[in-house]
Amino acid sequence: MYVGTLSFDLLLGDVHSLKEKRSVVRPIVAELQRRFAVSVAEVDDQDLHRRARIGLAAVSGDAEHLTDVLDRCERLVAGRPEVELLSVRRRFHGEDD
Repeated sequence: MYVGTLSFDLLLGDVHSLKEKRSVVRPIVAELQRRFAVSVAEVDDQDLHRRARIGLAAVSGDAEHLTDVLDRCERLVAGRPEVELLSVRRRFHGEDD
């Protein structure tokens, strides 16, 4: 069994309230869940209206498949025009950990 996690630090574009922030973050979270069947949530910076931290986790029996899913998730978030991806932290836990 392999477990992979991603932590995205995002800078949101023209957002001036927490309500506007939710309207940007929620569709990203929903699309990641729908397209890749991963667990994902906003995990930090909930009180800041221009910053968001999204955490994501996936489990697979195949390391190569898990790496591919994490790569595609990262590309999806990086390609969103309404956010700037400041950093991504990736962790990979294998059977030997």
